[in-house]
Amino acid sequence: MALTDMEMERLTDLAEKKQFRKLKEILCDMNEVDIAEVLAELSTEQALVTFRLLPKDLATEVFSSMEVEEQQDIITSMDDRELHQIIEDLAIDDAVDLVEELPATVVKRILKNAASGTRQLINQYLQYPENSAGSIMTAEYVALRPAMTVEEAFYYIRKNGVDKETIYTCYVINPQRKLEGVVTLKDLLMSAYETRVEDIMDDNVMSALTTDDQEEVAATFRKYDLLALPVVDKEKRLVGIVTVDDIVDVMEEEATEDFQKMAAMSPSEKSYLKTSVFTLAKNRIVWLLVLMISSTISGLILSNYEKAFASVPMLVSFIPSIMNTGGNSGSQASTLIIRGMATGEIELKDVIKAIWKEIRVGLICGTILAIVNFGRLYFMYPDSLMISVVVVTSMFLAVVLGKVLGVILPMAAKALKLDPALMAAPLLTTILDSLSMVIYFSLATWLLSVG
Repeated sequence: MALTDMEMERLTDLAEKKQFRKLKEILCDMNEVDIAEVLAELSTEQALVTFRLLPKDLATEVFSSMEVEEQQDIITSMDDRELHQIIEDLAIDDAVDLVEELPATVVKRILKNAASGTRQLINQYLQYPENSAGSIMTAEYVALRPAMTVEEAFYYIRKNGVDKETIYTCYVINPQRKLEGVVTLKDLLMSAYETRVEDIMDDNVMSALTTDDQEEVAATFRKYDLLALPVVDKEKRLVGIVTVDDIVDVMEEEATEDFQKMAAMSPSEKSYLKTSVFTLAKNRIVWLLVLMISSTISGLILSNYEKAFASVPMLVSFIPSIMNTGGNSGSQASTLIIRGMATGEIELKDVIKAIWKEIRVGLICGTILAIVNFGRLYFMYPDSLMISVVVVTSMFLAVVLGKVLGVILPMAAKALKLDPALMAAPLLTTILDSLSMVIYFSLATWLLSVG
């Protein structure tokens, strides 16, 4: 359960009054994530004192749960011996994340104080492509041999499993470290001691390549409800595993990135409150400029129909309604398509099926909107029947077109190896605005004989 405001206030009050012994007693009974939240609320000096009071094992877990800026403060305050201890106790994937985020001067000190084996592993992980399975995996897994008996497997797990990410799922490898199967702790518990691991392992094991995109790995976790997934190289040698806690972080990062792209912003890895004003402006201004320039197309279209405005000034008043309805229609479709592709529910081969479905949805929604709008316009402007026909027909076509483009544009982006989120509301709406105006004034010119 998360800390309440009252509990947080009590703990920070103990730190301010320098009652660190009492504070330590309370913190030692808390979850490491909650402790990290408490330290974040303290001043730098108070947080450093409190962190040093924590037991070694707990301190390592708390450290891995801290934000990068807070980790940097802790590292700066440590001597080389303490830093060595922290780095060696951290899971290798957490150590790699730390090295990727911190400034070069701090990273240099970390690598200098890491054991040679740890330093070699960190450097190896840093060579994998960004956002790949290799970049998020950990080397802390239990590997068994096929010829082991269940009794030998239990002995090995007790001896080596204490620092592993998971011991529930164990991986079976041959002398060349090639992945041959997987066996769970339940399988071992339910088997006789003399049973050989190869007789109870599942040799139909799923795995990911080190170069696989982390989104593909996340999709595999979602589809098969996995707790861990082995990662192999091109020779099928086991090099690490990805665990569900890492995938939850990936899903959060990818969702945040998609939201930012759908809002026409460049993605940022930092949280909103810790991102500078200049960085926020830089992430937004490029897309704002692109959308501003692209919106001039709508202006050029309108300028071509000046005679229509002069003949029937009332036409201008319906422009916002038609543009907004078409844009909203496209946003609804694109949101569902982008989400469906992100979860793996919709694939490129489904494009015709999706278009046909959205056409039918567009016909239903467009018809209802047209009927309601025609009744409103006829009531308000009983002497302008043909104008009402032009408006409701344009709206109907804009809705259907919006639904279709809401499918085609994200899927086209996917086919071109671009992020489908780029084709979300702002860009899609800008495109639909222009097309809606072409439809509207083309119909007005034809049916009203103006322009």
